[in-house]
Amino acid sequence: MAAAGKLSVSVVAIMVFIATISSSVSADPDMLQDVCVADLNNAVKMNGFACKASFSASDFFFAGLAMPMPTNNLLGSTVTAANVMQIPGLNTLGVSMARIDFGPGGLNPPHTHPRATEIIFVLYGELDVGFITTANVLVSMTIKQGDVFTFPKGLVHFQINNGKGPAAAIAAFNSQNPGVQAIAATLFAAMPPVSDSVLSKAFQISYQEVRLVMMADSYFNKIQIHRDDAVSRVDLHVVLKALALELREARLDVAVAAAAAFHRMWI
Repeated sequence: MAAAGKLSVSVVAIMVFIATISSSVSADPDMLQDVCVADLNNAVKMNGFACKASFSASDFFFAGLAMPMPTNNLLGSTVTAANVMQIPGLNTLGVSMARIDFGPGGLNPPHTHPRATEIIFVLYGELDVGFITTANVLVSMTIKQGDVFTFPKGLVHFQINNGKGPAAAIAAFNSQNPGVQAIAATLFAAMPPVSDSVLSKAFQISYQEVRLVMMADSYFNKIQIHRDDAVSRVDLHVVLKALALELREARLDVAVAAAAAFHRMWI
């Protein structure tokens, strides 16, 4: 009887150990059936999505990563996601992908994926990539066509195309929905906004400079600049130069007026 009791304790201990290991290596909960195609229209809130009553092959298919996407925006890059929102069949499977296209000088700005590790494969071009550890150590290098680089889960990271031609990469994640938080946008474009006092003290800048950054983000995130339009490039250059000057001189009222005029031109 005593031996049976010890065996039961050992079995429980082993089961707890296995459960701990399983949860530590998987970003998403384990699936409990063959498939659970996401019912994206279901109003029930849960960790993931409710399963559809029926499904087809199209629930597991997505053609959106095949072709390069335009990069005619202020960052010069475009991310095309292939997660559970585009592929409902990924629900409970714990994987997803994305394509990142870069124009010359294009940047995928510093951001984090709170629910996944990321690994990227360079399709063509060269990228300067890096992540920052919690000890504030930058780990970076230049990668080229065919190379692979990994960004650990939750750490701030970035990619930039410092070359003269376009570049593209495919990213894979160990989560059906890795999530993304762009650092600048998260802090300066949150709604309701983060208080001026928090941002001013955190970045050691004035309240006026905080408001100018917020204003610039609000206006420019709504604007799609067509780089093949010479007039667009000239207008953008003039306004950005004016904003930079006003920022240095802390003349917020003039900078806001300049951005508002630009807003009226493009929105």
